[in-house]
Amino acid sequence: MSQSRPSAFLRFALMADAIASGATGLAMALFSGALSGLLKVPAPLLFYAGLILVPYAAAIAYMSRREVLPRWAVFAVIVCNVLWAIDCVILTFSGWIAPNALGYAFILMQALVVFAFAEMQYVGLRRSGPAANRSLA
Repeated sequence: MSQSRPSAFLRFALMADAIASGATGLAMALFSGALSGLLKVPAPLLFYAGLILVPYAAAIAYMSRREVLPRWAVFAVIVCNVLWAIDCVILTFSGWIAPNALGYAFILMQALVVFAFAEMQYVGLRRSGPAANRSLA
């Protein structure tokens, strides 16, 4: 299993993602009714998407503070972000929901920001060095 010592840029990218995801998730979960009226996005969709984001944010905040990370874990975060961005675009243009202009902007902005986090995390992972191999010999 390949381990890496996270670069400062990777730590920043993970923590920025955690803060944005946590704030967005809490807002969506706590204020889904009000946001639904404002965005014309179904309240249950906002609520459950928000509930997904809160533990995700906690997990990547935890990751950002670790001295050593498995590369697969960072790659999993990158994949999750790319999938979230793709899902936002699909949701916007699928006809499954009918948001207003502000709702379209909210969903598409999420896609752009989340994709940017994925790209930043990929760059940060590439800048990260290998973890020191500590053997007991």
